[in-house]
Amino acid sequence: MSKPDPNNYPLNRKTSAMNASTAPELLARVSNQHLDALEEETVFILREVAAAFERPTLLFSGGKDSLVMLRCAEKAFGAGRLPFPLLMIDTGHNFSEVTDFRDQRAKELGAELIVRSVEDSMARGTVRLAHPGESRNVHQSVTLLEAIDEFRFDALIGGARRDEEKARAKERIFSHRDSFGQWQPKAQRPELWTLFNTRLQPGEHFRVFPISNWTELDVWQYIDREQIALPSLYYTHQRAVVERKGLLVPVTPLTPALDHEQVQLRDVRFRTVGDITCTCPVASLAASAAEVVIETLSADVSERGATRMDDKTSEASMEKRKKDGYF
Repeated sequence: MSKPDPNNYPLNRKTSAMNASTAPELLARVSNQHLDALEEETVFILREVAAAFERPTLLFSGGKDSLVMLRCAEKAFGAGRLPFPLLMIDTGHNFSEVTDFRDQRAKELGAELIVRSVEDSMARGTVRLAHPGESRNVHQSVTLLEAIDEFRFDALIGGARRDEEKARAKERIFSHRDSFGQWQPKAQRPELWTLFNTRLQPGEHFRVFPISNWTELDVWQYIDREQIALPSLYYTHQRAVVERKGLLVPVTPLTPALDHEQVQLRDVRFRTVGDITCTCPVASLAASAAEVVIETLSADVSERGATRMDDKTSEASMEKRKKDGYF
């Protein structure tokens, strides 16, 4: 079934701030029947991973995409019966609302949660910052590769989607990584008729992306349909921010306002959550998943383009990080 066309819903900035009484009426005009097919594909891929690999793990940050994958995993294997541990690479600069929610959700599921920290890599000397204020986000690649070596993971299930960013649009669902953990776009394997080549040489592994074919709108429609609980940051709240390079930068001890910047208290929400030093909110009054669906219909910038400072450095910044082992 074809996806809803956002052009059929000409919502401007004023109408994007929907109240609870308006959102259900507009939401009823948006079909979500395609979600069954997306869910079925994701469940199939998760089961393929469990069958084909000896030591898989699910990358779990506590963010919306990993929570959607977790719900699909519950449907694939049964509640409380995940056949793989959850893995989190913590920069030490994550939002506490997200890490607390991550721990709570893992406990509820009775799932094994493995957390490895960039700070530990710094202590070992495998990560060295150019200066104390440098974002640790890109250095997660080193800590992730160390965790792969420590636990001998042969498949890492991630929540990346093709609609997020240009480099991620090049990904296969089963993305092969060489013995150095690097991604080579031209060396990826064909995936015709949903047939996956999962053969590995010693030291190699796969990154598997079960929700590759989902969009941000699909994710929020699914969250609304399944009533999936999320960290509070995903919904409207007041936060001190400054405008910088077209983004709303949260004012925190890690990201203080510059001398010439004016601090504003704004109603915002996060479209994606990550390291505090490179993740920005967007102006929003959406207080529920249904209201976020309405806002997403009128969005003309991808969630990473609207919220991630680390993707603003160059057109190829994400592709370079992925080749170095990034998620």
